[in-house]
This record gives sequence, C-alpha cells and structure tokens, in this order.
Amino acid sequence: MNNGMIPQEAIDEVLRRFDIAETVGRYVHLTKQGKYLKGLCPFHSEKTPSFTVTPEKQIYHCYGCGKGGNVIKFIMEMENETFPEAVKRLSEEAGLPVTWTLSKEAEEISPRQREKDTLFEANAYASKLYHYILRNTAAGAPAMDYLRSRGFTDKLIEEFGLGYAPTRWDTLTQALARNGFEPGEMERGGLLLKRQEGDGHVDRFRDRVMFPIHGSDGKIIAFAGRLMSAGQPKYMNSPETPIFNKSRTLYRLHEARGAIRKLRQVVLFEGYVDVIKAWSAGVANGVATMGTALTAEHAAVLRRFADEAIVCYDGDDAGQAAAQKSIPILEEAGLRVRIGMLPKGKDPDEYISENGPEMFMREIIEGAVSTVKFQLIYLRKSHILLEEEGKIRYLRSAVKLIARRESPTEREMYLKELAQEFDVSIDTLKQEVSEVRRQEKLGTSGDIPDGSWNNVWNDRRTSSMHPALEPAYVQAEKQLLSWMMQDAETAYLVQEELGDRFHIEDHAAIAAYLYTFYSQGNDPDVGRFTAFLQNDRLERLASAIALEDTPFDERVLKDCIRTIGQASKSRDIDRLKEQLLRAERAGDIMLAAQIGTEIIALEKQLK
Repeated sequence: MNNGMIPQEAIDEVLRRFDIAETVGRYVHLTKQGKYLKGLCPFHSEKTPSFTVTPEKQIYHCYGCGKGGNVIKFIMEMENETFPEAVKRLSEEAGLPVTWTLSKEAEEISPRQREKDTLFEANAYASKLYHYILRNTAAGAPAMDYLRSRGFTDKLIEEFGLGYAPTRWDTLTQALARNGFEPGEMERGGLLLKRQEGDGHVDRFRDRVMFPIHGSDGKIIAFAGRLMSAGQPKYMNSPETPIFNKSRTLYRLHEARGAIRKLRQVVLFEGYVDVIKAWSAGVANGVATMGTALTAEHAAVLRRFADEAIVCYDGDDAGQAAAQKSIPILEEAGLRVRIGMLPKGKDPDEYISENGPEMFMREIIEGAVSTVKFQLIYLRKSHILLEEEGKIRYLRSAVKLIARRESPTEREMYLKELAQEFDVSIDTLKQEVSEVRRQEKLGTSGDIPDGSWNNVWNDRRTSSMHPALEPAYVQAEKQLLSWMMQDAETAYLVQEELGDRFHIEDHAAIAAYLYTFYSQGNDPDVGRFTAFLQNDRLERLASAIALEDTPFDERVLKDCIRTIGQASKSRDIDRLKEQLLRAERAGDIMLAAQIGTEIIALEKQLK
C-alpha cells in the first residue's frame, strides 16, 4: 500500500480503462466530424457546439469556456470532485482495487470526503428505517393506507423505496445515536434539527411519507416528505447539504438516465408522485425538480442526455405559468421543447388514475404540443376575444411570438391558423411579422440572432471578424509545445536549445513538466501527461495546445526556436535602451557608452 499519494500506475490504469469519447458520451451527445467528436458544452450554455473530444489524443477541450483535459479531469468537472475522488470513482466503476490511501493531500480533502461518506451512510440507514416503519409497524399503517388509496402498489413502494417518518420527535435521532452517528453532523446533513429550547436534537421529518432522493451515482443524498396530517408545508425537502444541491438535482434522474439517453427525450414533471405514477404508466424517462423552480443548471444537466424535453406540469394556473417560465430556460440550454397539455385543474397523477396509462401516453405525452401552440393558448387567457380590441391586442401579441421563430415554414403555418380563425389576410400578418423581425433585428445572420443569450458564440463571432493576432513568439511556443507533447525527441531537442527560456510563464511550466515527464521514462501520451500536471489552469492550456494539428516540420521547428530566441534579444534591447536613457539623464557617460555597445552587439545578432 502506498500511503504517500495515488500510485502513478493506478492513474495510468484508469486512463487505459476509460475511453474519453465513451465516458463523455454518457453526459454529452456527441457527433462525429472527421477525427473529432463535437457536442454542446456541458459546462456553459451554448447553441452552437464548441465542445470538442479528440479520441486519438484522449482529451477534450471547449473553445467557448476554455475547459479541457483528460477523462479524469472531465469527471472532476462534471461531478464536482477532487482529483483523488475522481480517480477513486473511476477505479471503483472499473472494478480496480483501491489499495492506496492519501496522506499529505488527505489533510485537506479527507475531512470533507469523510463527512460526505458519513452522510451517505446515514441517509442509507434512514431510508431503510423509514421503509421498515412503513411496511412493518402499526405507526406506518395509516401512511400505507394513504399510499394504496392513491394507487401505489407494493411493487411501486418497493421500487421507489418509499417510507414513513413517524410523529415522534426523536425516532430517527435515537436510532442514529445508537449506530454511532454524531448529532451535529446529522444536523449538517439535513436529517436532524437542533431543539429550539434546551440541548439536543429532534427529527427533521415527522409524520411524513418519505421519498428518497438519489444522486448521480445512485447513493441517497436527501429526502422529500409528504405531510400526512393538517399543516404546512405539505411537501418538504432536505436542506442544502455537502451532498445535496437542489439547483442541480432532479428526482429519479439516476434511474431514468438510461431511458432518457436511449430516447434522447426527457419528460419533466412537477412532483414526485407524478413521476412515480407516470413511471407505472410507461414513462421511464420522467424526472422532477426538487420542489423548486426549474433552473438553468437543471436544464444543463438534462441537455447532457436529451435533445427534447416534454414539460408535463399541472393543468391549473400555477402549473401552466411554471411551464411557460420553463420554456426559455430549456430552449437556451439547447433542448427542443413540447408541452403536455393536461385538462384544467388536473395533475398527471389524477389524469392517469381517471383515464388510464394508455390514454395518458397517447394524449398527453405523444400528443404534446409545440411551445408556440402552448404559448398561443396561454396568451388567450389574458385577452378578451369577444371584443374587437381584445382580438387586435391578442393578434399583435401572437404575431410577436411567431416572429421570433427562425423557421419560415413554422411561421407561415401558425400565421395561416391565425388568419383562418380571425378572418384576417395572411399577407397582412406576414407584413406584421416582417416589421417585428426588422425592429428586433431577428435573423440577420446565421442561426443565432445578434444580441442573443449565447454570449460565447457572439464573442467567438466578433473575434473571428476582428482577430487579435498573437505575437510570433507566442505562436512559436505553442507550436513547439504541441510537437513536444507528441514526440519525446522533439522535447529533448527543445530542452537543449531553449530550456526554460519560454516567454509565457505557463508555457515554461508546461515545458518543464514535459522534461520531467519524459525523464521518468514515459512515452508520449497527451491524456496521461495532462493527468501528470494536476493543475487546472495548465491542464486547460495543455489540452488546447494539443489540439494543434500542424504536421511536424524540422525547418519550422528551427524557425520557432529562432523566433523565440530573437524575441528574447528584442526584449533585452528594449530593457537596455531604458537603462541607456536613464544613464544619459544622470550624466553617466561611461555607463551610457557601455550600454550602447551592448545594444549594438545584440542588434547585430538579430540581423
């Protein structure tokens, strides 16, 4: 056992076992473009793919946000883990023995990881306890009767691990204490609350049907509880904890992920019960937000697995308003969106119970309408269409909505429907649309309008129109480093000619790491080398430089070395000229003459 650090052979074995394209493909929909794979970046919102995976070099790089590295770095970024945590996760997934521990690094990371492991263990224990109470005790009988009245079969209760937190104040508190869990830590983990009066703790959840919430690795990270008695709140989630982030977590995503990826479609519900009942009706790709509004982070998580989202919120005013708000969030993440239209006042659970699973799948899921159709229906509610003025205001609002669609065919289809319904000339409506698009400057170029949300795309477009040329020596340093990562002999040659005399500090650092990497007998391997760096900034830069694909040319290599050397001399000349000016101002003729001689000598070398 190595107690000092993760053995290099353990890191190497992880890199050998996990193909970058296959691993990234679990999170990002990739399409092949030559020898590269491209997709929408999972780390920032974009509509035009700038995220590139290079299987040949086993690295990824995003030209939009700059993130890049190897497969270990990708897991670190996606799962918000440290380097050791990511290596451990991948090792366990591959069935590799984790025989190493950490010492120096552990002083910083092990308390955090130890707390997370304890909370995972405590949540798993609490889930089993709640489930046992529901299924096997008199205290859980009313909750079991309630679930059965709502159509929950024994199979569903087992499948979703449902439980019951009894009315007593300290059922879980005492059980956790008996098993050695520290109350303060359990409070930070969201299972217990500090007593309002006096010392000690009490259960956070009481008299509630319990829904376990799983993280991306399948471990229980939190709970949602549905109150059985009168009172508020009816539904209550665990608070934010070291292992639970509401704005990124979606209920049932871990279990639904396979179906979502296979169908490239996700169905988004408001509540836990809706997800469970829809699953029983055949919707294996359903998830729900954690009792909070949909966030951009939720949408970004969903975009990793799906191309389309069907929003299936309650049919009441609040549910439809929430669906309306979700549309731009999901579309900005790059998802196509449709809306499952439930009858007014009905939620998915009620609809399935009353109409059966077949009708739910056919009418609500398969029959989901486009966002424009939904928004037009939603828009009607705020206008009185029996009055001429109301009709005019509605038509103007509808035209603005339709004008923002990029597809001319789609625009014409909706305009025809409006023209027929309100007995208006379609040419008049088209003219209105053209005026709106002109005023809002829609569709001026490409598939992304100017001033759109995709600032990265706009930045990239602007930079291509007005490219900021790098100094020749910077380009030369990047070219050398690219070749050095591909060939050890090139690295040895550059080490002899330049050593650490790179002008860009990070370039010099990467070169120094390359010298060490090859001196340890390693063969060229970009993915392995980026793991060797273990520095976020340098990993990003190295992965970006490694994408340079210029064929090796010995003449160009010598030109690069000469360019870098000349830049050094130019800088030395500039520095000496400043010294010369100071010497002349001070009246030091001898020093000025000496500096002048040095400048002349350097200028001759440049020529």
